[in-house]
Amino acid sequence: MTPTPIARLLDSPAVNVFARVLLTFMYWGSGLSKLIDFQGGVGEMAHFGLEPAWLFNVMTLVVQLVGSLMIIFNRYAWLGAGALAVFTIATIPVAHAFWTMPQPAATLEMYVVIEHITVLGGLLMAAILAQRSTRGGALPGRAA
Repeated sequence: MTPTPIARLLDSPAVNVFARVLLTFMYWGSGLSKLIDFQGGVGEMAHFGLEPAWLFNVMTLVVQLVGSLMIIFNRYAWLGAGALAVFTIATIPVAHAFWTMPQPAATLEMYVVIEHITVLGGLLMAAILAQRSTRGGALPGRAA
C-alpha cells in the first residue's frame, strides 16, 4: 500500500504533467536547439552523413517537438511516444554505433545506447498510462 502523502503526490495532475515534461526533456530540448540554431542542426545532420541535411534537421525537430507535445498534453500520447521511440531506435546505428568505435569512445557510446533503451521503457510506460487514462482503467495486473 502506497503511503497517503505519496499517493496524493502521484495522483496530482501537476506532478503528472511535470513527469511528462521531464520524460520528454531530451527531445524537446534538442528540437528547440535545432530550431533556434537551424544551421547548427544542419551541421549535426551532415556530420552523421544524413543528406539533404536541412531536410533531416526539419524532420528531426518536428518529430522531437510534436512527439513531446503529444505526450506533455496527453493528446495521442501513444502516437507521440511511438514516434519518439522509433526516432530513438534509429539514432543508435546512425549516431551511437559503439561497435564500430575504438575504446574508450566505444564504452561511452555503449552507455548512451543503454540510456536510450531505458528511455524506450519510459516512453512505453507513458503510452500505457495514456491508454489507461483514456479508458479510465487500472494498470494491467491491478484492480481498478
